[in-house]
Amino acid sequence: MSEITYRSLTLRDVERLQDIDASQHIGSAWRDINGERLLVVIDYHDPDWPNGFADHRQRLQATIEGGGAAIGAFASSGRLVGFVTVNLQLFGAKNTYALLDQLFISAEYRRQGVGRQLFALAAAAGKRFGADRLYIAAGSAEETVAFYRALGCVDAVEINGSIFEEDPRDLQLEYVL
Repeated sequence: MSEITYRSLTLRDVERLQDIDASQHIGSAWRDINGERLLVVIDYHDPDWPNGFADHRQRLQATIEGGGAAIGAFASSGRLVGFVTVNLQLFGAKNTYALLDQLFISAEYRRQGVGRQLFALAAAAGKRFGADRLYIAAGSAEETVAFYRALGCVDAVEINGSIFEEDPRDLQLEYVL
């Protein structure tokens, strides 16, 4: 694969999300069954963006317009192959959280360190915003959760109710900055 460069995204970059192949095969996912979190086989191929492309484009635009951090990973061809966003609005009662709202890597660039680098840049942005933790509502796919756990994310101490309600199947995680 080509060398990857990273830079802040602008409103002009929003439509470039179309460059990313967000498809994913989910073999197993974490589910709450009778009050216990279990890994269950779902064998599902999601061919597109979860909740649709328009949702992610709108959220990226809102993050940029709201002063948050939006960082893209670009191949040497100039193609956008991944991105991460951290929203500027802080929350939390016991801790100060910044929301890592989106982190996507194009299918053919996964497992090459792009996600790890974008996560590190997101953590630095969270610190700049004055947070002491990143809050992540991680999709429940086994690989997604394993990625965040490998980076040091743990179950969130505080649960943001409105974020949880958006998709109760997501795992609410945090990362200490």
